[in-house]
Amino acid sequence: MKHIKSSIILIVVFLIQSAIYAQPGQTSAIKEIQNSFFVDTSFNYQTYTPKETDKIISRSNYYEKLYGFWLGQCIANWTGLKTEMDKIGNIGEIKTGKFYTRDDWGKPDQPNIWGENVPEDLTQTIDFVFKGENEIWGADDDTDIEYMYQFLLYKNKTSILSGPQIRDGWLKHIKKEEENYLWVSNQTAFDLMNSGILPPETSNPVNNPNYEMIDAQLTTEIFGLFAPAIPKLARKMAYLPIRTTARNNAAWISEFYVTMHSLASAVDESLPQKDKIIWLAEQARKVLPDTSYSAKMYDFVKKKYESGITWEEARDSIYVRYQVNQIDGYEITSRNLHCNGCFAAGINFAASLVSLFYGEGDFKQTIKIGTLAGWDSDNPTSTWGGLLGFMIGKEGIEKTFDRKFSNRFNIHRTRIGFPNNGIDTFENMARIGVFIIDRVIQDKLNGGIDLEKNIWFVPYNK
Repeated sequence: MKHIKSSIILIVVFLIQSAIYAQPGQTSAIKEIQNSFFVDTSFNYQTYTPKETDKIISRSNYYEKLYGFWLGQCIANWTGLKTEMDKIGNIGEIKTGKFYTRDDWGKPDQPNIWGENVPEDLTQTIDFVFKGENEIWGADDDTDIEYMYQFLLYKNKTSILSGPQIRDGWLKHIKKEEENYLWVSNQTAFDLMNSGILPPETSNPVNNPNYEMIDAQLTTEIFGLFAPAIPKLARKMAYLPIRTTARNNAAWISEFYVTMHSLASAVDESLPQKDKIIWLAEQARKVLPDTSYSAKMYDFVKKKYESGITWEEARDSIYVRYQVNQIDGYEITSRNLHCNGCFAAGINFAASLVSLFYGEGDFKQTIKIGTLAGWDSDNPTSTWGGLLGFMIGKEGIEKTFDRKFSNRFNIHRTRIGFPNNGIDTFENMARIGVFIIDRVIQDKLNGGIDLEKNIWFVPYNK
């Protein structure tokens, strides 16, 4: 497979040259070449008559946002990995001392619960992690199963994956032996699949005692982006992938994230970034049952944010409330789990909300807080890095950091069995995402695609 970036450069050069030397009547040929990048030759595009109520979305703009999603996730994932499991509190067999504060940014990373410092070739300083234009981003568990689900949707020409399709994908693309980059509920679900059990039974508490862990939160947010502005459909698409590993609060929290990602296409663009984030979060709060500990965690953290206390004080208060005092039905501590359930969906959800609210939509600030907040820090950072990266797009991320980044992604760092020896590009990954949305809009929403104008018509009621 030829390098997509090189192909784009050649097209751009051709378009510039053609515009300079074009004769009358040649502009249609230029547009045809320009639009061919966004045409899925394996898909049957149908004629569509637009309705006044349709929401019009630019496919080329959405492509740039999907690129930002993948790039933002990678920056945030690898930044958060530096502090993953460094600070989890002092309950149980592992004691990690005082939590990080904002003053620790730029200082040496402390050992995690396994007595290790930062992974691989990362520097020992708590700071942003970048890959230059001649380097390659490595996959991690916060990006690789989302990549796999996107691949499976496109390969199977479907908008909703079945249990057998999920099982077959997991068994083909995940190593059975270590190191396979699976933990807690993901590993248990994988073992169950290998024994012949299909999703959603792989998250049934009878079969999977790890069903309340964080796993589904980091593998399913992308389904929200596959259903722009239609969160109900997004949750339907994500239903089985979420319940491959999660039930109850862990599943509802995952649907919270999916909902935010879907509604990122419906947010009022005239609002300041801070207000956009609050609106998205408040809309997603509606999917959390009011009696659930996840809903009560949301309400508690938001109230702390609104009170004007620092993010460190808010973080410390959730530690005391949920891990020390076990309020609102969050009883993980009483179970005497390894590292006091530091991988649990609940406490990491609460920590993610601290970084979301206090970050106020600012990419840098959100990822800094998420990295320093504690527990499974690379997971909340990846989630918000992806969402904010989508909202501001590739160019917005480059402007934020005043630099260019690598566009290449190595899925074979953690997974197996993909084309081109696992080396992909964000251009291609975003393009495949556009093609998946083509199918969703036409087949699931009865909407339409205008290939000449490169837009979607999404049936939409506010």
